[in-house]
Amino acid sequence: MPPEAHRIDVHLHILPPFYAEAVFAAGPAFGPAIGAYPPWSPELALEVMDANGIAVAITSLSQPGVHFGDAARAAALARRCNDFAAELAARWPARFGAFATVPLPDVDGAIAEVDHALDVLRFDGVCLLASYGDRFLGDAAFDPLLDHLDRRGAVVFVHPNFHPSSRALGMRWPGFMVEFVFDTTRAAVNLLFSGALERFPNIRFILAHAGGVLPYLAWRLSVAPMIDRRLEQRSRREILAGLRRFWYDTALSAGPQTMGTLTQVADPAQILFGSDWPFGNARVVAESLTSLADPAVLDDRARAEIDRGNALALFPRFAA
Repeated sequence: MPPEAHRIDVHLHILPPFYAEAVFAAGPAFGPAIGAYPPWSPELALEVMDANGIAVAITSLSQPGVHFGDAARAAALARRCNDFAAELAARWPARFGAFATVPLPDVDGAIAEVDHALDVLRFDGVCLLASYGDRFLGDAAFDPLLDHLDRRGAVVFVHPNFHPSSRALGMRWPGFMVEFVFDTTRAAVNLLFSGALERFPNIRFILAHAGGVLPYLAWRLSVAPMIDRRLEQRSRREILAGLRRFWYDTALSAGPQTMGTLTQVADPAQILFGSDWPFGNARVVAESLTSLADPAVLDDRARAEIDRGNALALFPRFAA
């Protein structure tokens, strides 16, 4: 690790070869949003990390998850992916942490895998997709899992999925350009307005990609109860405080247009660095750092906290 490496990356993906094979075998309805998986290996990950001052990366699995219709196979694939991530962390303990993969929408299977990942593999948290099938996080169907995670005080990294409605739109633009950020936004709105944030106050939710378009919609959301009496009549202050409950990463969101909005909505201590490698390739990672280094985007203190300090509040084991 280069001596200047200091960043903690909360959004770096693993792509085990067996996982890519399983996704393609499941059929085109589950394929990667960019059409093909980019090159991936732990050595390539470390090369990108070293080139960009990333000391530690907490790995996760991306869309489409592991459930392709068969609960038993989903549980087995989740366990295999978690064992793979654990092997990376064991081989390079100073460089890799991990968020657990779970076989949702099988809630019972997900709870079992959470316990294995956190108690046996000693993972840093759990990765949940923003949607599973037609349901978004915040749906009551997922409450037993969220209750379990709440009792454990878990860190939950929320990553977008490619929702069936997005696939059905007929737009030729890749899903990651627009649809992914809507998926995260819908989940966050569902968590906020369903009362899940209050019911499960001990979960630390990290929203990928600066929360999608959530920061831009903040004022609109805050006045929504004034417009529709069917909504719970929360004050603007309460809704904006709810948005500050979330943690946000900078993956694919590093420019002044996004960061300027995010810093008006998020708690400054709850913004984290994310690269999105390998889907955000090496060029994109470097471009992100260039954007974040712009004094018009962040001052030196805020940048230092986003790079490392804020993450230590969630993952103090990396302080050394």
